[in-house]
Amino acid sequence: MDQLNDNFKRFEFKTVIIAIGLSVFYFLWFHLNAGKYLNTGIRTDHFSFYFILVIGYFAHPVTRRFIKGLSVFAIFSFLYDSHKIIPNYIFNPVHISEPYYLEKALFGFNSIDGFVTPNEFFSKHNHPILDVASGFFYLCWTPVPILLATYLTFTDRIMALRFSFAFMLVNILGWVIYYTYPAAAPWYVEIYGFSENFTIPGNVAGLIRFDNFFDINLFEKMYTKASNVFAALPSLHSAYPVVAFVYGIKSKLGWVNILLGIVMAGIWFAAVYSNHHYIIDVLLGIVVAFLGIWLFESFLMKTRLKNWIEVWASKI
Repeated sequence: MDQLNDNFKRFEFKTVIIAIGLSVFYFLWFHLNAGKYLNTGIRTDHFSFYFILVIGYFAHPVTRRFIKGLSVFAIFSFLYDSHKIIPNYIFNPVHISEPYYLEKALFGFNSIDGFVTPNEFFSKHNHPILDVASGFFYLCWTPVPILLATYLTFTDRIMALRFSFAFMLVNILGWVIYYTYPAAAPWYVEIYGFSENFTIPGNVAGLIRFDNFFDINLFEKMYTKASNVFAALPSLHSAYPVVAFVYGIKSKLGWVNILLGIVMAGIWFAAVYSNHHYIIDVLLGIVVAFLGIWLFESFLMKTRLKNWIEVWASKI
């Protein structure tokens, strides 16, 4: 019993030391880098995110299990927010006209407004029902994967980690493309044309109609904090529900997979309808999702990572 207590004390001490180290790194990163590049330093949401993780980890065994199971998503959030610090347009030229003309060549059509892209058509021809539906679907882009990961954490820990790591790999592939080929969204072309303007914040685009319908500023606040304005290609909004849908099928979730499929199709439509993505962005997002899943399941799961995931799962 004494040996067990000693082991427990060593474990708790080690956990506290790691928590302190990660805390110092977290706040220094955003204070030094965000302060240097954005003149903002640490924001309120940085504190909120931090305290949710810390309180969740130490509050109760159930919440600790939740935090451990979703730790990959916490890392994703940290990395995603860090895109503000090192914008992709400082590495490669931003492509503004090329995606627009490719979209028009592949999916343009004649309408009463002339030869237009689907985005241009929806900007002038929309409906409150579609505005509301698109807004709700677009709000699902990360909550649905997180809800799925949460459910799997308490029902199939190994599958939860497989899903989380595949999700992260899809993000990494998307981010590599973002920094290799920065691309402007259709709303940018509508507002600024083909000229370069690197001082602008993100834009709510067609989702402003959702905000106006409910007299709120939900999406407006969200997009003014966008981490990477010139990251339209591929659409990771369109990739995330694919990853959730595939792992829902792997987990044999039955009718839940029908809901995941509906959400997936809804997000694809909303991405174009809201003027945030071209169809080519959506298609490449789908390709990146399947590529990431294939690489993870066919290659990474045949390395030592598989054993590491099994050990991690045993500790959740």
